[in-house]
Amino acid sequence: MQTKGSINNKHIAYVNVKSHLLLLAVPLLLFVLIFTFAIPENSIPYLYLILICSVYALSYGITYYIHKQNILRLWQHLEHVIHINDTTFELVNLSSQYDSENAFLDALLQKAVSAIDDAEMGSIILVDKKTKRLQFESVVGLDIKALRKINFTLEETFQFRKTHGRCDKAVVINNMKNINAKSTLTNDDQHALLHASIKPICSTLSSPIRIDGELYGMMNLDSSKMEAFGDYDINLVNILTSEAANAISLYQKSKKIEILADYDGLTELYNRKKFDATILQWQHHPELASYIIILDMDNLKPLNDQHGHQAGDDALKAFAQSLKSMWHPHFLVARYGGDEFIALCRGPIDVLEQQVIQLQHDLALLSPAIHFSYGFAQYDQDWANAFKQADNNMYSQKRLKKQLDQP
Repeated sequence: MQTKGSINNKHIAYVNVKSHLLLLAVPLLLFVLIFTFAIPENSIPYLYLILICSVYALSYGITYYIHKQNILRLWQHLEHVIHINDTTFELVNLSSQYDSENAFLDALLQKAVSAIDDAEMGSIILVDKKTKRLQFESVVGLDIKALRKINFTLEETFQFRKTHGRCDKAVVINNMKNINAKSTLTNDDQHALLHASIKPICSTLSSPIRIDGELYGMMNLDSSKMEAFGDYDINLVNILTSEAANAISLYQKSKKIEILADYDGLTELYNRKKFDATILQWQHHPELASYIIILDMDNLKPLNDQHGHQAGDDALKAFAQSLKSMWHPHFLVARYGGDEFIALCRGPIDVLEQQVIQLQHDLALLSPAIHFSYGFAQYDQDWANAFKQADNNMYSQKRLKKQLDQP
């Protein structure tokens, strides 16, 4: 859960005056009692007693100061960890507000750069699982256009070389020029890596991001200072990338759930629920009329019976892809149920009808052929009435085809 408020770290290592007096007075009193009663009179000058007490008081002060500094450092580390935890907690809870995974990664990287001291710039590099090629996906303080021109693979990264191909831990490079001198990248690519920012990159802290055991990408945090990162920063970044992996995984799963809820699994078009919700935000154009177009396959059952259900599924996908290519993303297209599709379009009706007629012709040439009927209706404000009219027009075309005994 997210941390509520914070504790003032100035009081973490604070010892009040009474405690100090108690810790000092009790040992000193013991010293005095020992010298007074246990040691014969005048055997040791009292000057020695004063010296011993002074040394003890000084030792106590030094010990307390060191202890206090250690406690404050530990508390600072704890605050960093809490900050990282709160950062990822916030990102996960706001993940639904991001339109794309790229926008989510941008926000994540911004938080990471701000969380690590001396990190001035940064990047998230994604790994293509098949080709192992790398792509700069998100940057802070760097020229992403220049970086995306670099053509390199996972094997060419210092993360790969430093971990002997395992890519399983964070690594620090405190002299980028030396490490790049051993690189197989071209001189132009090496120059682009070092000079993609206003200040040349001197130190980099790179940590792999693994999701479900597979390498998803790498988070690089950069600094213009030499020797900018140490073991402490490595520990923090390990926590950060671990939490980042969880946040990215949750984001991806939440988007998959959204897709399952809003899209038809077979055709990847909007489903009926999503289509009905989206038409509420439909904007009517003052110069172009809006039209409902209902399209229904005529021969899905014969395809299933003669060629098997896989052929029927392939026909539905081909039909959906053709509609998507023709009208998406400018207009709304959905699988409304079974073998019925629906579209909400703007434009001159003669242009839209010509597109549908051409689609009928193109799909009829496939093997096996796909045949469908369609119906148009103008949509102003009364959706139910327009839908009914388009549906009636589609069934009228179906009846006419049967009367003419044609597909």
